[in-house]
Amino acid sequence: MDKHAISELIYNHILDHKQSLIEQFSSTESKIGYFYIDNVLPEQLAIECSQVFPKPEDMRLLKSIKEYKHVSAQMNKHHQLLEAVIYAFQNIKVVKLIGEICNIPLLYPDDSLYAGGLSLMAKDNFLNPHLDNSHDAERERWRVLNVLYYVTPNWKKENGGHLELWPNGPKNNPLEIQSKFNRLIVMATHSSSWHAVNKVTVNGYRCCISNYYFSDNALRETDKFHVTKFRGRPNQTLTNIFLDFDSNLRMLVRKLFKKGVRKNPHIYKRDN
Repeated sequence: MDKHAISELIYNHILDHKQSLIEQFSSTESKIGYFYIDNVLPEQLAIECSQVFPKPEDMRLLKSIKEYKHVSAQMNKHHQLLEAVIYAFQNIKVVKLIGEICNIPLLYPDDSLYAGGLSLMAKDNFLNPHLDNSHDAERERWRVLNVLYYVTPNWKKENGGHLELWPNGPKNNPLEIQSKFNRLIVMATHSSSWHAVNKVTVNGYRCCISNYYFSDNALRETDKFHVTKFRGRPNQTLTNIFLDFDSNLRMLVRKLFKKGVRKNPHIYKRDN
């Protein structure tokens, strides 16, 4: 099944639930707007995505005090079904529909998959509370939506590896949204949209296909350019001090060098 056929499946399923998703997003928009919807693709197709998902050794490992996970944006190294699904979420009809749900009139998908693509979390993997980089790779458009599609069958609450939203900031308690199989989560990204992924507690892989959508305008008038900012969890005082210093230092570098001192390697490098 190609990306056009898959995009039709995604579009029709979201369209069938459009009004309830609008209500879900609008009711949360004052803090961190989000919605989620289950059974996005036919079950067998979603299972196939899980079956062909790359193993950790075939992905790039990110391991630091900030995060511990495996990622890849180099889609031509992986099964063609995964590339078809990720770009199905970039279909103009799907993007426009999600924009209507989130009341964002003009959205742009990112075919370079800057910071998007595939994400896998194994036992003890985690992602600390953070704000996503405010812009695209060229610092021309605002990053406004995070689009996450989960494909691990039978992923349970006790397994960990779930998305956490911190609507009252990283010093308070988070809201957990489970990374259920065949679930799509769409969340707003702005200067207050702190989010994280709690630690995986089992010997298994939580697999996610992700996209970012961009816009010509920020979601909030008060938003300003910022690099990705990490924080410690409420009980991680020393970690929080270190990560705060790290964020401030990287922000200073970006003020001096608008597009950074090196290219972010996490993009889809196609053969010309």
